[in-house]
Amino acid sequence: MHNETLFLDKIKEEFGLGEVDIRTYSPLTLAFIGDCVYDLVIRSILVGEGNRNVNGLHKDKSNLVKAETQAQMAEALKEHLTEEEADVYKRGRNAKTVSHAKNAGIGQYHKATGFETLIGYLYLKGEEDRILQLIKLVLPR
Repeated sequence: MHNETLFLDKIKEEFGLGEVDIRTYSPLTLAFIGDCVYDLVIRSILVGEGNRNVNGLHKDKSNLVKAETQAQMAEALKEHLTEEEADVYKRGRNAKTVSHAKNAGIGQYHKATGFETLIGYLYLKGEEDRILQLIKLVLPR
């Protein structure tokens, strides 16, 4: 962890949010925030590569955040996860969902949910460096 204040810590301070035990969060709550964090990382990478047409940015972003791509990334990450991370991923993958992605099979959707759960868990733990390390390992580029 860096010496700088993490963005999440700044959010908590600014909005008066207390500390919580993230181990008590449901996998789908973790996936809810993980989806957003992963999306922000991808958008940041694409924008960081240079000023481009917004439609092109959106198309590239959509290809990288869709359930099919996240499921492939989750499969590729398995061998790189700690035991704790693997457990979090499995909790997310096995979570009972009421819907699934329009353009993905149910298996892909569950793996993508596990991936997002892991990202959310790491984010709420303040392990931003680990999130970036894992994404960099498997980002299709």
